[in-house]
Amino acid sequence: MLSALTASKEIIDFQESAEPALESGHALVRIHNVTLCGTDLHIWEDDYPTELPIIQGHEFSGIVEAIGPNQAVAPGEARINIGDRVAVNPMIYCGACQPCLTGRYNVCQNVGCLGCYSDGALVELITVPLDKLCPVPDELPLDIAAMGEPTSIAIQAVNRGRPVAGEVALVLGSGPIGLLATLYLTELGVHVVCADREQHRLDLAVQFGAADTLLVTPGGDFPDAEQVPRLDALTGGYGPQLVIEATGVPSSLENAIRLVASAGRIVQVGISPRQASVSMKDIPYKELDLMGSRMSLNLIPDGLALLARHPEQARALMTHRFAFADLQQAFRLMQGRTEKIGKILIQMPAGSVT
Repeated sequence: MLSALTASKEIIDFQESAEPALESGHALVRIHNVTLCGTDLHIWEDDYPTELPIIQGHEFSGIVEAIGPNQAVAPGEARINIGDRVAVNPMIYCGACQPCLTGRYNVCQNVGCLGCYSDGALVELITVPLDKLCPVPDELPLDIAAMGEPTSIAIQAVNRGRPVAGEVALVLGSGPIGLLATLYLTELGVHVVCADREQHRLDLAVQFGAADTLLVTPGGDFPDAEQVPRLDALTGGYGPQLVIEATGVPSSLENAIRLVASAGRIVQVGISPRQASVSMKDIPYKELDLMGSRMSLNLIPDGLALLARHPEQARALMTHRFAFADLQQAFRLMQGRTEKIGKILIQMPAGSVT
């Protein structure tokens, strides 16, 4: 079978290798579709805490080709069959550390992720434990199902924020995670205001349910003189009760703390190694809940269901497609930022949308 090895910085090496052996309690999945995110770009650029070489790919869907012996089915779980269309939960956790024992296995002290810390899905066939397989709803195309993993991240961030129908949420950043968070918040009856530096992303945010959008001008005031009364009108002058920070830009977290209402909640889902300058006064004076959010608590099935309920928005999010052989070109496009990019799909040799 063919695999794409990120051999060193910005170098993809296509290699032939033997098909993986099928273990007990595992399934053999033929990969049809892989989507790329910012983490993939950082790994390819060798700017991520993982060791190269590695086979990337952690957002993916495919079809079950074989099942190993001893398939155990927990009460309420569906049995996996050959031919099933599936997305895969790439997260690996130990189950024995303190976070795992308290049900927070998404921040396991030994957490791993296929395609990020161990070999992933940019390969024709992969074996995964059966409990990592997430059946794709009949009405959801298999290519869109590859986005179940990032959608689960957005849902996790929203859930962390404890949204309440009728309140106002400010989503900072209208990239894929911010847009998917907007979609989910809107479903929950929350009035969402989206902010971003790119107008085309804000235009898309309206399609995802945003009640208003705020264009951020680099170097300018945020919100500016025209935007302040709009935000005040939505929030009664108190500020949004919930802020989802989905950029990873330090100044964006600083804005979140400044703008959120007293007794409000902030969820930091954007990731960056950079340092933010945070006031030690605002957090206690406002009595804010400042929370992080990482990966998800087995929410890929919820993500697939959300995508299935909103096929038009899901399709709009996927802006580019590349054949497996053109993977290097896809990374170059992400790196260059010369086009309006949402999610990039890599169609594997067996790839399909069905």
